[in-house]
Amino acid sequence: MEPSSSASQLAEPAADEPLAHRRIVFGIVSIALLMASIDQTIVATALNAIRGDLHAELNWSGWTITIYALGQIIVMPLAGRLGDQFGRKRVFLGAAVLFTVASLCCSLADNIYLLVVFRAFQAIGGGAFMPTATGIVSEQFGRDRDRAIGMFTSIFPIGGILGPIIGGVIVTYWSWREIFIVNVPIGLLLIGLGLRFIPRSTPKPAGRVDTVGAVLLTLTILFGMYGISSLGSSGASPADPLFIAAEVIAVTLGLLFVRHARRNAAPFIPVNLLRGGGFGAMNAINFLFGAAVLGFGALVPLYAESRYGIQPLQAGTLLTARAVGMICVAGLAVFALRRTGYRAPMIGGFLLVAGGMTLMAIAPHGLTPYGWLALAAGITGVGMGLSIPASNNASLQLAPDQISAIAGLRGMFRQSGGIVAVSVTTALLSHSANGGLAQAYSFVIFAAVLVLIIPFTLLVPDHRGSW
Repeated sequence: MEPSSSASQLAEPAADEPLAHRRIVFGIVSIALLMASIDQTIVATALNAIRGDLHAELNWSGWTITIYALGQIIVMPLAGRLGDQFGRKRVFLGAAVLFTVASLCCSLADNIYLLVVFRAFQAIGGGAFMPTATGIVSEQFGRDRDRAIGMFTSIFPIGGILGPIIGGVIVTYWSWREIFIVNVPIGLLLIGLGLRFIPRSTPKPAGRVDTVGAVLLTLTILFGMYGISSLGSSGASPADPLFIAAEVIAVTLGLLFVRHARRNAAPFIPVNLLRGGGFGAMNAINFLFGAAVLGFGALVPLYAESRYGIQPLQAGTLLTARAVGMICVAGLAVFALRRTGYRAPMIGGFLLVAGGMTLMAIAPHGLTPYGWLALAAGITGVGMGLSIPASNNASLQLAPDQISAIAGLRGMFRQSGGIVAVSVTTALLSHSANGGLAQAYSFVIFAAVLVLIIPFTLLVPDHRGSW
């Protein structure tokens, strides 16, 4: 289908005037982000069904979730770079096709190993959505790009709410295979709308893709995350030879990657995006924020069950309370950014999240355990809704001409921090006599990490007004 004349015009990344089809385009990319967000949580409700139907061991069933997170970490910076270099529409539609086909293959898998492989391909498609969507929306909204990008903040908590609910309903009334099949018609609709309405962007002149850099970065992340994830295995410890070997290899490959990036004329990820001009501080903020917030979120239901004996369904709704708090504040925070700048919302949000985590760690006062935990979770959601739009835009304004690459790096650092936090915490819990109390201590540590992030915000250039 041929796009309309207005849609076929090349969008200029630096254009100040919003384009005609910007709201339709925003809706299209939002569908993609929502789909990817739902698939982060929907599989968790089907683990027992998958395990029983495919006669799989628990550790391999768990890899259907782990591989999705790892795949997204690896592909986010790659998709951002390719989107800048070859055109965001091409990369976005390619990701949609891959995600849709991989979802169909997941539904047809007849053993756990194939399912894990297909989930990895699905993660590649899902991970490519965020950086390319950020670049596409930036081009469409012109001077209003900061507000449009900030509104992405509301999409992921919605996915976090819908994922477990949809997954529970589908597994209860159909089977685990339908949680993947449901992506197919949505993906086909997304591809058709994308072909029709998303305009082509101007690719940046460049030579060959830095394949060596991409491979080095991929292997660095894989070995690092594999080593840390191994700590969650029964009986594993930091002295385990597998953990030590994996981390030594990761550090070595990481040093080789940095050395290669410094010497290459067109590196896969420019060194200045890792440490120069405020990027070093923002990357540190994103990693530590991901460790505290994503790690905390993944452990809240387990904490409610193990410490207070709350039923699994109720425990899961604590994340709903957090998401509601986040959604309520995020929209207002987005529109206030031009007045407040970036530092004040980040600092205020980090302190609120830290306060909510601390409340969750201490014993309830005047409320039932569930009511107390829901209140604490809601406070953390308010803090996230305040801080995330500001932190998203704080890094993007450092280099507006490399938005997709920056968005990919941001997601990579946050996801990496989250996996590190979950892996280390679960490893400590496996050696603890009182798991609930140990998790309470971990929440206090997460809160302290957020407070320690605050000095890093002073190293990031503040900004008021439109870009």
